[in-house]
Amino acid sequence: MSARLPRRLVQLYAGLALYGASMALLVRSSLGVTPWDVLHQGLAQRLGWSLGLVTVVVGALVLLAWIPLRERPGIGTVSNVVVIGVAVDGTLAVLPAPSHLAAQAAFAVSGIVLNAVATAAYVGVHLGPGPRDGLMTGLVRRTGGSVRLVRTTIEVAVVATGWVLGGTLGVATVAYALAIGPLTQLLLPRLSVRAEVSARS
Repeated sequence: MSARLPRRLVQLYAGLALYGASMALLVRSSLGVTPWDVLHQGLAQRLGWSLGLVTVVVGALVLLAWIPLRERPGIGTVSNVVVIGVAVDGTLAVLPAPSHLAAQAAFAVSGIVLNAVATAAYVGVHLGPGPRDGLMTGLVRRTGGSVRLVRTTIEVAVVATGWVLGGTLGVATVAYALAIGPLTQLLLPRLSVRAEVSARS
């Protein structure tokens, strides 16, 4: 049994909640959102749904795509689908949109940095990847393509589709794409908490 399970669960749900908050900061900045959120925004506008609800539904549909890829979800995977959607809607409900460019830029930078912290926090507990990450790793394994090629192909497809549907594609989207990898790589070792098996039988 993992002696660190309570710590891992707290970090998992804190990370997922912060991820939703980071999405809301980027939305309120009006300077662009994450690649997947371009799609989420576009769908939300077309369907008349909240961003959080679309995030949950898309996450669930992506999770269904794991079946033919033979990926195995964990508690973190299922929690990712639900908690992030609830968190982004909750944050958007109380977070006003800034009226000046400097404040918009501050929202965008804060959203990108917080997203990296949140990603490192929930990935670092090793309780299952998010649906979108699992889609990428499953396709890499099944197709033999590189992580870079598969991830780029997926994100270009979702950004293009979201933009056509009316999602916000802006400077923050580009900044996110360039910064999220290095920031997450920097933070992940500091937030990684692996299971600790008791020595007693």
